[in-house]
Amino acid sequence: MATLLSPRRFIPSLRHLTPSRSKIRVRDVSFTFRLTTRSLTQLGSSSMSRSTTESEPDPQNDEKKAENSDEVLVQYVVLRRDLIDTWPMGSVVTQGCHASVSSIWSHKEDPHTLQYCSPENIDSMHKVTLEVKGEPQILNLSEKLKAGGIAHKVWIEQPENIPTCLATKPYPKSVVALYFKKLKLCK
Repeated sequence: MATLLSPRRFIPSLRHLTPSRSKIRVRDVSFTFRLTTRSLTQLGSSSMSRSTTESEPDPQNDEKKAENSDEVLVQYVVLRRDLIDTWPMGSVVTQGCHASVSSIWSHKEDPHTLQYCSPENIDSMHKVTLEVKGEPQILNLSEKLKAGGIAHKVWIEQPENIPTCLATKPYPKSVVALYFKKLKLCK
């Protein structure tokens, strides 16, 4: 660990700083070094507690942590494979769009949604589109998300009353990724 944090190993990395940060004087290296040590300590402690977070996610606690971090916000959209195989592709994509917009609009005052849709982030939104086999699987996923406190919208196509897809509100990826780990990417 001492080798990793030694000033000799740290100084060459100054070349990678952005122009606004590259004006660091030699006397400021010790200050920057302390910040790096603290950051590494936080990184180590968060990776040690990962197993607890993975086994039992706490969305409210993770949301508070994420407000102060630069973690990627992501919205998950889950489509039904049986509809992809039988409906026109445009219709299925439209269902996903309906669920996505509805979920965002329903949570428009949420801090993560505000950050996700902010002018700074509007051109770099992250969505993951997954698939499930059919209606029972999408309803089962919805129940798991409800039990875990994950806000989402199941889009019900009217007038047929068919649950076609599901979309979460934007969340830090680490908060919701566990719920979608076993699903396939939609192709």
